[in-house]
Amino acid sequence: MRDLLGPQLPYLRRYARALSGSQKSGDAYVRAVLETLVEAPDTLAGTTHPKRDLFRLFHAYWSPHQQAGGLPNAGRHALLLTAVEGFGMEDAGAILGIEQADVAQAVASARAEIAAAIRSRVLIIEDEPVISMHLEQIVEDMGHDVAATAMTRDEAVAEAERVRPDLVLADIQLADGSSGLDAARDILERFDVPVIFITAYPERLLTGERPEPTFLVTKPFEPETVVATIGQALMARYPELAPAA
Repeated sequence: MRDLLGPQLPYLRRYARALSGSQKSGDAYVRAVLETLVEAPDTLAGTTHPKRDLFRLFHAYWSPHQQAGGLPNAGRHALLLTAVEGFGMEDAGAILGIEQADVAQAVASARAEIAAAIRSRVLIIEDEPVISMHLEQIVEDMGHDVAATAMTRDEAVAEAERVRPDLVLADIQLADGSSGLDAARDILERFDVPVIFITAYPERLLTGERPEPTFLVTKPFEPETVVATIGQALMARYPELAPAA
């Protein structure tokens, strides 16, 4: 069971953290699912779709404990499953226990919710100019303002203090050998702001063994992945500013 499901746990942690809006809460739900498997190890025995069925088991536990915040439930679930976790519509439907057509409708509703949602000022911390420009375009296409960009830890902290962003997008490895994690830690010591980390190795930050990011985007990324993660991060952090239902 460890060999079968172990490789999928980092991605379940990412999903659970995004849904709940915090590492602590998301990881607690994942632990609860693992405890269920320890008590009933035959639950997923013989599965040929370990990732899908692990996520399905997670939702069986998550659904009675739905939390407020973020996108409306079906929409945020469907959008994160398809845009961030890479499931097709059919598998997302199996995870959520709904028809494939309903998944497509939920995704469309979530996209519309994001498009109508709050406008924010974004700080981008990225040392690759092409990637930085790509992120700027995605952010601006969503209707947000790029308040500043930075390439190093010190520059990021200085820009954050200057512009006071509503959201930070941060690469892990920066131009001068400094870390986006350290930059974000410095910024969060000054004021509270949601941070989305962008990394080619998300599994290294999804161990559940230490303080780790809540929101992660994997490089190389698709624009929709960034859009979905920004939408969830902002509306989980600022639910009062989300559009009325």
